[in-house]
Amino acid sequence: MHDLLKLTATQAVELLRKGELKPTELVEASAARIEEVEPHINAMPTLCMDLAFDHAKRLSEQNYTEMTGTRGWLGGLPISVKDLVETAGVRTTFGSKIFEDYIPEKSDVLHTRLKHLGAIMMGKSNTPEFGAGASTFNEVFGMTRNPWNTAKSVAGSSGGACASVAAGEVWLATGSDLGGSLRTPASFNSVVGLRPSIGRVPHTPRQPFNTLVVEGPIARNCADCALFLDTMAGFHPDDPLSYPAPKTPYTEFIRNPRFPKRIAYSHNLGITRVDSEVQEICTNAVSQFAQLRAHVVRACPDFSGVIDAFGVLRGLSFATNLGPDLPKYYDVLKPEVIWNIEQGLALTADDISRAERVRMNIYRAVVEFFEDFDLLVCPTAIVPPFDVELRFVESIDGYTFDTYFEWIAITFAITMTGCPAISIPAGFTSDGLPVGLQIIGPPRGEGPLLSASYLLEQVLNLDKKIPIDPVVP
Repeated sequence: MHDLLKLTATQAVELLRKGELKPTELVEASAARIEEVEPHINAMPTLCMDLAFDHAKRLSEQNYTEMTGTRGWLGGLPISVKDLVETAGVRTTFGSKIFEDYIPEKSDVLHTRLKHLGAIMMGKSNTPEFGAGASTFNEVFGMTRNPWNTAKSVAGSSGGACASVAAGEVWLATGSDLGGSLRTPASFNSVVGLRPSIGRVPHTPRQPFNTLVVEGPIARNCADCALFLDTMAGFHPDDPLSYPAPKTPYTEFIRNPRFPKRIAYSHNLGITRVDSEVQEICTNAVSQFAQLRAHVVRACPDFSGVIDAFGVLRGLSFATNLGPDLPKYYDVLKPEVIWNIEQGLALTADDISRAERVRMNIYRAVVEFFEDFDLLVCPTAIVPPFDVELRFVESIDGYTFDTYFEWIAITFAITMTGCPAISIPAGFTSDGLPVGLQIIGPPRGEGPLLSASYLLEQVLNLDKKIPIDPVVP
């Protein structure tokens, strides 16, 4: 079982393609690992073992030869699905008491796509209520703990997803990202999390034309991330912003990587404070691009006004999605969700138009910036994993944040650009806590982004450290 757990997703899928490994064997290994580590981390509180074994048996018994050449085919690989994605016949709570007993009759188009391409869902990963908050806890399932130190947070909102991959419960996980919900927990758990371009991964959106929220892959390394993005990417009419997958598979960018030439590095994007040890680790990591013959300079686009503008657009999104439900569920929703909704409902047309103008200016600045640089690099999170009992980071270096999400400005600033961004492991603090490096590519540039990230990953050589047995202090 432990030998199977050490396989990467890419290695496991190759063995499945060759018929040298059966889906049932991987599901058995995953189930055993979940039983072993779940009591320590609470990453996957909802399990669907019977459905997983039934799916694995069907895949094992059928001849899927015609599918083995299909882009993104997973052939029976166990994954976790974030508890914000509706899954037919499997409890989907959105981390909220409102939906505590909700079992959908129809799956999200993303889950349907993954299942068709041979992904086996072992269970649902934990998330904060409606994905609101960069730390993973809720009133339904409680808190998720970091496998690197179970006294620490996994961040959020894809905290359960990233922990499930880091601890080896599954090989891949789905996540979503509005302000950093794929990237920040990837940093805290020392895994790879990719926020794709808007529309790259189709899903069934609550708000069909939302240009902030995306679904994306979580993996142990960049090669596995590319494989999973190939599984996810494509057009579906239920998602009006989605578009066809590119002609060149993302795995091809791993097989034939392209060396970046000019890289811009900023330790704070000019908008936030950053822990000194995190700065040092990320600066050392980005300096390794020199081994790839890349020229690294200190530079950054202009992100003026991004914090206030993002707050406005985030509030608008919450008001659109949950505003009608506020009076009925006021006593049930957590304070941060209520605050987001009320902020959104109080917005004026002038507030929204000013925020959109800021976003427009930032996008134009970024497009111009990428005329001179291949990549923009910065820390993924401004602090290492913090105490699991804390709801969010309130202050750093004497500066107190105005909102509960301002501490993730270094990721939500990138959300406002629409550019793809990935978090890869950069190193560890003196007390062994993970630190991630955020690498941003030009608009719709996932392929070159994955390629460059893979090359740096080979130099840093940190991906071999997982799966990790949970460290209980």
